[in-house]
Amino acid sequence: MTMKTKTGIPESRWKDRDYREFKFEVRAASIGEGEDSQQALYAEGYAVTFNQPTVLFEYDGIEYKEQIDDRAFSEADMSDVIFNYNHSGKVMARTRNNTLELTVDSKGLFVRARLDGTDEGQKIYKEIKGGYIDRMSFSFSTKEAPYDSENHMRTVRKVKKLYDVSAVDIPAYDTTSISARSAFEMEIEKVKEEAAAAERRKRLVLQTYL
Repeated sequence: MTMKTKTGIPESRWKDRDYREFKFEVRAASIGEGEDSQQALYAEGYAVTFNQPTVLFEYDGIEYKEQIDDRAFSEADMSDVIFNYNHSGKVMARTRNNTLELTVDSKGLFVRARLDGTDEGQKIYKEIKGGYIDRMSFSFSTKEAPYDSENHMRTVRKVKKLYDVSAVDIPAYDTTSISARSAFEMEIEKVKEEAAAAERRKRLVLQTYL
């Protein structure tokens, strides 16, 4: 039996992927005039910004951070990326049919999705334009992501594959924190082991002098 997250996504779907959410610029834009402007509806914004450390997880007072290198997408597979809502549900735009454009620039990964092709897309466009949805997320797998243990910083240097970009809810999408923790599980275990070892040494010293 396949278990599901609180959001209804099967665990098997996200267990080998990372999900990251950013509170960056997301806006709705229309192209054309008159009747045509009602047909061409676009949502655009940055799903990723480069070299901006973000706290993904905190454990025992330690903040575990991540940043995306500005060359992270240079070798990424972005051949068929979709735009949807909360990383689930019907596809609203995709690169394969040219309704989703992805541009890597000096700031980050810029997304431009044409949303008038589906009823769901038209609905999400109105919610973005109305300010009800103002966050974007992306799901990906990594090829290279070294960890700086001194600064508790993970740097994603190479993205292996980009799966989707998604308009997301507030509060933060559940699997964001889940996948963030999984990225630092080994480091958290080290912290636990070091704390336990320190406690054992303390007890040994007390026993020696008692």
